[in-house]
Amino acid sequence: MCPCLRNAILEIEDFRTFVEVADAGGVSQASRRLGIAKSIVSRRLLRLEAELGVQLLTRTTRGATLTEAGAAFQRHAVRITAEVDLARETILPEGELRGQLRVSAPLTFGPTHFAPALAEMARRHPQLSIRTCYTDRFVDLVAEGFDCAIRVGYLPDSNLIARRIAPILGKLVASPAYIAAHGAPETPDDLVRHEALMQGTETWSFLDGDKMVTVRPQGRFKADNAAALVEACLAGVGLARVPDYYIDEHVAAGALTPVMTRYPSPPAAAYILRAPGQHPARKIRLLTELLIEYCNQPKRRLGAAG
Repeated sequence: MCPCLRNAILEIEDFRTFVEVADAGGVSQASRRLGIAKSIVSRRLLRLEAELGVQLLTRTTRGATLTEAGAAFQRHAVRITAEVDLARETILPEGELRGQLRVSAPLTFGPTHFAPALAEMARRHPQLSIRTCYTDRFVDLVAEGFDCAIRVGYLPDSNLIARRIAPILGKLVASPAYIAAHGAPETPDDLVRHEALMQGTETWSFLDGDKMVTVRPQGRFKADNAAALVEACLAGVGLARVPDYYIDEHVAAGALTPVMTRYPSPPAAAYILRAPGQHPARKIRLLTELLIEYCNQPKRRLGAAG
């Protein structure tokens, strides 16, 4: 093998080892993930730090933490290893998936609806490492080193490339106690006089026949998780526009009541997003196909977010 090529391969493996140690939080954990001896992991880290001339990790008896330089370098190392994995897939498009797949998934729906598909992805591709971050925060795919993100609801304008996974439906609801105390809104204009339970400062859209009506509700209770909004709604704090998945049982029991039914929420969807590029990595394409397969099975339908 050409010495230059051998050195390049060593550098990539050093980068990959550093990424694993940073992600796992220690040399021992990373060695188990990589299936190599701890001494090899340590040797690769020392070689990388010597090459860069900076300390990337602070080692303790409990593990390893990133230095300031290490945190800055990690973002680049994640992207470099991802590019190498993509190059391998391009050369051998039908080969076994290898490397790492980093996915951001919503805390709402993620553990119940998307986790089974990710587990199946891992079962089908035993050489692929999958790292999933469950959060309702919109992560920066490029800056934080994610391959793709699963998002639910309505997509804000961005330069990300989106593929629709499944349709989502939802309703505006209130508790009988709230309706007894404050009445029920009949039109979107009425919402300015009501307490809205929201994730942030979002706008709400409704269908008035073929026309879309948009309002900016106000409220004092906010949470970045639909389940938390449902609990506040059950307590009579305000109106919530939340996933059918979370409210069907409460509506059937009479604990929540759909309101403003003449103005339904427009259908939303679940999407998988990736950074712009000419061709998506095969691991993202296969995950997308698997998510579409899983999320559209009757027993797993999202039926959700308004």
